[in-house]
Amino acid sequence: MGIYILKRILSLLPVLFVVSVVIFGIVHLTPGDPASYMLGEEASPEQVNELREELGLNDPIPVQYLNWLGGVVQGDFGDSYFMNQSVLDAIFSHIGPTLSLAIVAEIIALSISIPIGIVAAIKRGTATDQSVMVVSLMGMAIPSFLLALFLALIFGVQLGWLPVAGYQPLSNGLWNHLQYLILPAISLGAIQAALIARMTRASMLEVLNTDYIKMARSKGMKERTVIYSHALKNAFLPILTVIGATFGALVTGAVVTETIFNIPGIGQLIINSIERRDYTIIQGIVLFVTLIYVTINLIIDLLYGFIDPRVRLDSK
Repeated sequence: MGIYILKRILSLLPVLFVVSVVIFGIVHLTPGDPASYMLGEEASPEQVNELREELGLNDPIPVQYLNWLGGVVQGDFGDSYFMNQSVLDAIFSHIGPTLSLAIVAEIIALSISIPIGIVAAIKRGTATDQSVMVVSLMGMAIPSFLLALFLALIFGVQLGWLPVAGYQPLSNGLWNHLQYLILPAISLGAIQAALIARMTRASMLEVLNTDYIKMARSKGMKERTVIYSHALKNAFLPILTVIGATFGALVTGAVVTETIFNIPGIGQLIINSIERRDYTIIQGIVLFVTLIYVTINLIIDLLYGFIDPRVRLDSK
């Protein structure tokens, strides 16, 4: 197990390196100058050039990349051009709302998708199964931002049940925290719920047709025991893979939703940074989020061996 974990961690390094090269190149080749944004339109070319020299923006692109990468390796992602703080401090001050939103959205998605996916598999070919498939297809087809606007209009504006914008930290109380996250979490979790439900149904159908499930039923076991103790356990690995992917997507893909609901998370931070050409923040966020995503995938891989002993993580 230890050798497997080490190999997986080492395999992440090329991914992070390629991402760092790509995002650095894209950011620095995109039109726009941080120095001009910082000084304003009235600044003279000499003042802009002086600030660019101070920030190191006049150095060749490869030199800038190596300087930045050297700091990243040492845990220094640089300083924001506009926020008067380090990149890591800016990220950590905004990651809390994003993680809270992702966790609530994932809980909502799982609480809906897995039960209805199991029911659809058990009642294959019936009206219930067809209804689940139609609803899941609609859930995957509706954009999250459009669903977010509908939810805000109905439950926030017309009914007044929930706030339509803003954020309250967990320290202000659990309900105060959750009521600002419910609408954006539903809009994000709906797509993920549809995907997980379809995967649950497909995986359960494959397992329910195996001989050992037929044998368990022929022995007179309760249907509930057959479904949850035998079928679901053996069908869970593909579902777990999708769960990991969807949680990573929730963390990385909440940009538009956070903007609609005015949640001060990573999405809002990166939007503001793009508008201001705050290179160091953009680079730091993308690399940090990539690290979160690959770490989630690593955790999912490690969970395989605990869920299903047949999976030998240390084997070739």
